[in-house]
Amino acid sequence: VQLVESGGGSVEAGGSLTLSCTADTAVYINACMAWFRQAPGKEREAVAFLYTPDRSTYYTDSVKGRFTITKDGPQTPLKLQMNSLKPEDTAIYYCAVEYGTCGLGVRPKYWGQGTQVTVS
Repeated sequence: VQLVESGGGSVEAGGSLTLSCTADTAVYINACMAWFRQAPGKEREAVAFLYTPDRSTYYTDSVKGRFTITKDGPQTPLKLQMNSLKPEDTAIYYCAVEYGTCGLGVRPKYWGQGTQVTVS
């Protein structure tokens, strides 16, 4: 399973970024797709999950109302729309996938290489 993130960058506080996660179409079938992040000196934390069979979503409290995880169709990439960004959102953001249960407590098996998001 190969996951490739893109869309990271530097933005001022209050700004927006959209991350994308690209993979083969088959990867997305009956999958628990997720975005995690890891800030310097901190543990990797779950940000958002999307369960592709029913498109149910889960968010960690710190991003609710600001971040949106989406996947518009079978062949479109997974996305994370991030609005009202804060300096504490600065981290490397990782796309991940697991098969089976889905939610904030899941630790996915497959990971991308990550993309840096810096908010100043």
